[in-house]
Amino acid sequence: MTLLSINADAKTIKGQAYGYLTGVLCLAPHTLGGKPSICPFASPGCIASCLNTAGRGVFSSVQQARIRRTKAWRADPTAFVRRLAIEIRALEKRAARMGLKPAVRLNGTSDIAWELTPIIHLFPDVQFYDYTKDSSRMFADLPANYHLTFSRSEKNDADVLPLLRAHKQVAVVFAGKTRPTLYLGYRVIDGDRHDARFLDLRGVVIGLRAKGKAKHDTTGFVVRIGGIYA
Repeated sequence: MTLLSINADAKTIKGQAYGYLTGVLCLAPHTLGGKPSICPFASPGCIASCLNTAGRGVFSSVQQARIRRTKAWRADPTAFVRRLAIEIRALEKRAARMGLKPAVRLNGTSDIAWELTPIIHLFPDVQFYDYTKDSSRMFADLPANYHLTFSRSEKNDADVLPLLRAHKQVAVVFAGKTRPTLYLGYRVIDGDRHDARFLDLRGVVIGLRAKGKAKHDTTGFVVRIGGIYA
C-alpha cells in the first residue's frame, strides 16, 4: 500500500517551478474511515465542500485506498509511521536526482497533529507543511521544518483576525473567479498559484477560489464578496 502521492494534483505540480517535489498523504476525511473523526475541527461547510472528491478523488478506487490508509493508521500508528518514513526517504532521493527539494503535506485530506509524532523530526531536511482548523496549533512549538496555515470556516471565523494580528497565515475560500485585494484589512494573495504555503509571506490571507462542491456552499464556509464576511 502506497501512502504518499507525489505531484498527483495540479497545485503540487506547480511547486516544481519553485524548486520543490511534493508528496501528499491523503486519508479518508472526517469519519469516512471510521470514528473518531480525523478532522476534529471540521465544520458542516468544510465537510460538505471537502476536496476529498475533487480531482482523482472522484474514483472509487482512490476513495477505497484512502479508507485503507486510514484504517492502517488507526490499527497501528507506529507501523504506519515506519512505512511513511520509508516513502519520505524515497521522496528525498527522487527529489535529489531531479535537482529539487523535498516537501511533504501529511494532511492532504485530514487534520492530524503530526507534530506529536516522530515523523517530522526524523527528516530535518524535508519541508513539511499543512493546513489546520485548530487555532491552538498555530501557536504551538512546532518543529522548524513544519509550517502551518490556518484554514478559515464558518465556525472559526472569530479566530481569523487574532491570527492575522499575530502574523500568521490564514487561508480563506472565496466565491467566484476573482478574490478581493484585502480581507479584514489584510492583504490577500493568490493561494492557487502553488500549494507551497511555507514560501508565502506571513500575516497575509491566502485567497483560494471555491472549487467543486464548494461552489454551491450556502453555510458561510465560502466567502462571497459583498456579503457579511467580505
